[in-house]
Amino acid sequence: MEEHKNNLKKEEKAEKTVTLKEPEYLALMEEVKISKEYHDKMLRHQADLENTRKRIEREKQEFIKFANEGLILNLLNVLDDLERTVDLAESTKQDLPAFLKGIEMILAHLYEMLKEHGVKPIEAEGKIFDPNYHEALMQVENKELPEHTIVEVLQKGYLIYERVLRTAKVKVSKKIGG
Repeated sequence: MEEHKNNLKKEEKAEKTVTLKEPEYLALMEEVKISKEYHDKMLRHQADLENTRKRIEREKQEFIKFANEGLILNLLNVLDDLERTVDLAESTKQDLPAFLKGIEMILAHLYEMLKEHGVKPIEAEGKIFDPNYHEALMQVENKELPEHTIVEVLQKGYLIYERVLRTAKVKVSKKIGG
């Protein structure tokens, strides 16, 4: 039995000769040629895909790097306005109302710029507390307002295109004795 197994293994290891008719052989060789062409084409496409992926990643990094360029240019204009206002106030010893008017104009310019970039303040005072938009820093007893009403905004919150950029920091009413 063991000898029979060894003979079978020897037969399996020995090269076998296959006889084909010429048309079958030519057809097989044509398929091999086509297969090699597809393989080469696949390798080229794979390399192209990898190069495209790397190019897109470089472009994405470049975009991220300079995405805020327009916003920063606008902020530089606001900075220039602030510096001019301070310089004018120091050099001419302007009165406080004129100085405040200049600051108000700069604030208006800044709010307009933020609005153009999709940023708007979160309405909070007098509204019911919503943890998605507000962060309660304090609670105060108040019998005139419903519980969880925002009594005071300690720091404004902002939305950017309807998504919370920063929550509003607020003081919230609570029941007396609660």
